[in-house]
Amino acid sequence: MSERIRVYQKPTCSKCRANAGLLNECSVEFDAVNYYDVPLTVEELRGLVDKLGLAPRELLRKDEPLYRELQLGQRELSDDEIITLMVENPDLMQRPIVVRGDKAVLAARRKTSKALL
Repeated sequence: MSERIRVYQKPTCSKCRANAGLLNECSVEFDAVNYYDVPLTVEELRGLVDKLGLAPRELLRKDEPLYRELQLGQRELSDDEIITLMVENPDLMQRPIVVRGDKAVLAARRKTSKALL
């Protein structure tokens, strides 16, 4: 796999900083995308969900106050509704997401991130 790595992250997130540190430690060049500064579109997030091989609901951050405020655990929502909510409220989305070619992983753990290297 020679495709350049792209990391969707929030720079103030400790897991995102740890992931960037790992990539730098391994001398891996990557493009960092702060999806707070450059918001994802519905189509882009749908593409990431497909690459992750997850249902959109699995990408929600259940410990996020907004998740509880919106009562997302008790509501029946379509995949499109969940994706739209995450685009409109990026804090709801788990991070970092590391993409290489047609594969993506949630890289909250060092082991997971290393899988794409």
